[in-house]
Amino acid sequence: MPKRIVLKDISTLPVEKITEEEANKETKTLIDKLNKIQNKLYAQRKYGVLIVLQGMDAAGKDSAVKHVFSGVDPTGCNVKAFKVPTIQEAAHHFLWRINSACPEKGMTQIFNRSHYEDILVPFVNKSIPDKLIKERCKEINMFERGLQKDNTIILKFYLHVSHKEQLKRVEERKTDEHKRWKYQKADVIAVRKHDEYAKAYNFVFEHCNKDVQWQIVPADRKWYKDFYILRAIVKELEKYDIHYPRTEL
Repeated sequence: MPKRIVLKDISTLPVEKITEEEANKETKTLIDKLNKIQNKLYAQRKYGVLIVLQGMDAAGKDSAVKHVFSGVDPTGCNVKAFKVPTIQEAAHHFLWRINSACPEKGMTQIFNRSHYEDILVPFVNKSIPDKLIKERCKEINMFERGLQKDNTIILKFYLHVSHKEQLKRVEERKTDEHKRWKYQKADVIAVRKHDEYAKAYNFVFEHCNKDVQWQIVPADRKWYKDFYILRAIVKELEKYDIHYPRTEL
């Protein structure tokens, strides 16, 4: 059984002795490795890769997408940001919009937020019964298990940012002209509910952490967060027989 995850017991700072300079140097090597793997993945068309990025507001999901996948060929990579369901989406089963966005063979699909929003938001807002929330967890587990059986490699990352750092970043969105476009009043409300969302995530980790285990990424230092995610992805993909298709000339 996976070790129980409790966010308050996990540091949001780097958990190993490595400097920013050292991490940045290794990150360049890892970016090159991921690019080569992705080229083979795209050519082979045997596996799909699904990267799930979750985290509280201002945890650094957008910057992770930008930096971790900076060397990947856009031809073989897609990014989907799941926001509040549209009227059409809300009229369907909660996994309807997720299913259509899953990667085809050879593709890497990044979920910036994901199906877990349909657990987290109702949990915090108490908008649906607890029994239904638990049923959704069971459905998600079955859904992910089905993807794995169909040769989809899934990696789930929770970007673990402290409340102090979260407040700092939201304030920066109000004053930095390059980040101001991201600022929304909803961010302030979400930040105020930091503890409630921490409880919601602990619930998710308890009920959806068996077949595809969560990786908790210390995210208070952006350079370490990106390095950590990139290293984990490369390490996981190197376990698979991903190669260029063998053809006769």
